[in-house]
Amino acid sequence: MARRVAARLAEIAPFRVMALLARARELEAQGRSIVHMEIGEPDFATPEPVAQAALAAIRAGHTHYTPALGLPALREAIAQFYLHRFGVSVAAERIVITPGASGALLLALGTVVDRDEEVLLADPGYPCNRHFIRFIEGRTRAVPVGVAERYQLTAATVAEQWCERTVGALVASPSNPTGTLIPPAELAQLSEVVEQRGGALIVDEIYGGLTYGSEPTSVLAVNDNAWVINSFSKYFCMTGWRLGWLVVPPGMVEPVERLMQNLFIAAATPSQYAALAAFQPESIEILEQRREAFRQRRDFLLPALRELGFTIEWVPEGAFYLYADSSRLTDDSEVFAGRLLEEAGVAVTPGNDFGAHRAHQHLRFAYTTSLPQLEEGVERIARFLRAGG
Repeated sequence: MARRVAARLAEIAPFRVMALLARARELEAQGRSIVHMEIGEPDFATPEPVAQAALAAIRAGHTHYTPALGLPALREAIAQFYLHRFGVSVAAERIVITPGASGALLLALGTVVDRDEEVLLADPGYPCNRHFIRFIEGRTRAVPVGVAERYQLTAATVAEQWCERTVGALVASPSNPTGTLIPPAELAQLSEVVEQRGGALIVDEIYGGLTYGSEPTSVLAVNDNAWVINSFSKYFCMTGWRLGWLVVPPGMVEPVERLMQNLFIAAATPSQYAALAAFQPESIEILEQRREAFRQRRDFLLPALRELGFTIEWVPEGAFYLYADSSRLTDDSEVFAGRLLEEAGVAVTPGNDFGAHRAHQHLRFAYTTSLPQLEEGVERIARFLRAGG
């Protein structure tokens, strides 16, 4: 007997990169060697001071619920991080500790978006964003963007696309899949456009610690009313700990707390105690060394892919992705990615995971594996192409 499935599921596509990863793991279980450039997860382990802090917390019996908004000490530590890292003063009371950045995004969207109201997004962009909006019965307007716009929404684009149903814009800086930043001046203009229309600007800064050639910045330096999503996953190398945070605009803590209480009760307690150690000088030193390693990987992979025939018109300033135009090599990036995995043992993500705009012409390469592995992956792709791939 067929079971009923909610109608919204028809509009929530699978997260293709996870299926790709599962297939890669199957091949590895069969004895195949796979070079992983598909998954947005740092290959580095969680820094040892962080892991030790978690063990100490568990041994001390810190395994019960925390307050819904999170450990006061962790909220204060994040506030100090904003002050010293970004030169931004934000009250610890406005910081909410969440189950990953996904939890933070769900709280922000659930607070500001009603049924059938619309949020503007860039296409290409992180795929789960549009599905979160659909899940709460909102609507997305995906705005095609390219090199001319740094693959980002601009103030002019938002002003043009805003309609009577629009209640906000969601941007990411640095972005996934392109690694581009929104300069502070453009963020200020974007903020002004959204504010003038009474909307909410939600900024995903989960890759904010991973910038190359410039120091990390935050939208809070130009807009104190922005909703800011952040995470311990990427820069802090804590993906499996499922911990993030949300910086809430002034006056919005109470409704967010109500949602947090009902949806999650609280973020994982051992993860919160572990995260306290992420801000210690010895942890930051480790993380800054890793940021430099990511830059070195980018600086190898970018020219190497161009030499193979991929077109990459914008050098990513952050995150750990290259969004490559593959149209000189294939007219279907999804098929091409499948063949690369099965025939060459290289896992990359097709563009259709990130939207519809020229998706079949693009692949995302994640430099989240070691430099020797990246070199091996490039050589495998070269052999594949020489063989007529």
